[in-house]
Amino acid sequence: MSVTFNAFEIFEIAEKIERNGAKFYRRAAELFDDSRTRNMFLQLADWETTHEQVFADMRKELSAQGPELRTFEPENSVVFDAQSMAGLAVFGNMMDPSEELTGKESITDVLKSAIEKEEDSIVFYTGLEAFIPASADKDRIGDIIREEMHHVRILNESLEWR
Repeated sequence: MSVTFNAFEIFEIAEKIERNGAKFYRRAAELFDDSRTRNMFLQLADWETTHEQVFADMRKELSAQGPELRTFEPENSVVFDAQSMAGLAVFGNMMDPSEELTGKESITDVLKSAIEKEEDSIVFYTGLEAFIPASADKDRIGDIIREEMHHVRILNESLEWR
C-alpha cells in the first residue's frame, strides 16, 4: 500500500504530529506528582513545540515558492509506504492525543507509549528526509530525527530508572 502527498501536505502532517506530541506530553505531565517525571514530560512538550515551528517555517518557505506545490503533481509529490505511514498513527491522526491518557495508566505504560510514538515519528521523518531535495531543509529534518532519537533515549532511561 502506498499513499501520495505533496510537499505542502507533508509539512502540515509533520506539524500536526509535533503539535499532538506536545499535547500528549503536557497531559502526561499532569498525571504524575513526581517533579522529575513531570519536568521530563514538560521538557519533551517544549521540544515538540519547537519542532512544530521548524516544520511550520519550512511550509511557509515552500508556500512562498508558489501555489503549485499545494496541488498534486507527480513531480512534486512523495509516496510513503505502509511503514512510513505508521508515523501518521503516532501523534498525527489522533483528534486529541491528550485524551488517550485517562489518568489510570502507570508511568511505565505512559513511557512505553511515548517511546513507541517517538520511534514511529522517526520512521515518518526518515521517509520525509529522503524526499526533501534542498540540503538545508534536509539538514533541519536530520536534526529533528536526531532530537527525536534523543527523546527515545531520555524516555528509555526514565523507564530503566523505574
